[in-house]
Amino acid sequence: MLLWKLFLIFMKIGFASFGGGYAVISMIHYEVSQYGWITPERFQHIVALAGMSPGSIAVNAAMLIGLDTAGMPGAIAAIVGITLPSLIIIVLAARFFYKIHTKPWVQYSLYGLRPIIIGLIIYAAIHLGFPDLTSSIFNWTTLATLLIGGAAFASIIRYKVHPLMVIGLSACAGIVLF
Repeated sequence: MLLWKLFLIFMKIGFASFGGGYAVISMIHYEVSQYGWITPERFQHIVALAGMSPGSIAVNAAMLIGLDTAGMPGAIAAIVGITLPSLIIIVLAARFFYKIHTKPWVQYSLYGLRPIIIGLIIYAAIHLGFPDLTSSIFNWTTLATLLIGGAAFASIIRYKVHPLMVIGLSACAGIVLF
């Protein structure tokens, strides 16, 4: 029953996953919280590990949550659940999109989805950065998190440092500061 539930939950997330893996993190967090499968702290660790691993963060997070919840069968159920909708949608959409992709209304609708995707990413960032919003967010860990995040952002945007180097340096800074 748990495997079926994992499959169905991640299939629902897969059907609603617009904007890439980071936009889906908030949906995964909501669903996982509803069932109490993992703690908020463990969810933070899973997202961090999923983000550093090769591949889609959503698929990696689904796999790790499934693994934590029901072992290897849970990981497989979660992966199949989150990827199957994309496969179905892409096969069906590719058939029709090729014919209509130059129409202005199609282009405008895609532009209209951008603000929603940005909002989902900001929501995920807030909940990852501050998992317990009931206590004060003004403490030394918040300051350290913002400093690491700001330095990482500046390194990539201004100084064109390779993202893998920034990830490694950020991990080292986290070890030192936390």
